[in-house]
Amino acid sequence: MNDWAPGIAGGALIGFGAALLLWSVGRIAGISGIASGALEGARGDRAWRIAFLAGMMIAGAAALQFVPLPPPRAQSGPTALLAVAGLLVGFGTRLGSGCTSGHGVCGLARFSKRSLAAVVAFMAFAMAATFVMNHVHLSP
Repeated sequence: MNDWAPGIAGGALIGFGAALLLWSVGRIAGISGIASGALEGARGDRAWRIAFLAGMMIAGAAALQFVPLPPPRAQSGPTALLAVAGLLVGFGTRLGSGCTSGHGVCGLARFSKRSLAAVVAFMAFAMAATFVMNHVHLSP
């Protein structure tokens, strides 16, 4: 199998899932918004959100049966730093009114200027963070 085949297949499935959600429920497949609404949303609006999230987990579990996991990698930083990074990502999705899936997959496909600005911002910060983590040694 080619190295790029799983990425192509995964991207096609993500696009199909996003299109199917938009067609069937009329909603954008922004995962942070779907998860937030499943926890805090209106009672009558939770069923499709829970079904979507469950479907993602079931699909991931099913994929593990066909695609072997890569070897485990060493943790890339102290646990506290990783926890803070995770919280900052959550804060960023709230601040940016969406996550990478909502802006990157669905927003760009709809030619949203706000999504384009968000994608440019989070890609720039991701590149800067990667550069710092790989090339700048911040020792105490």
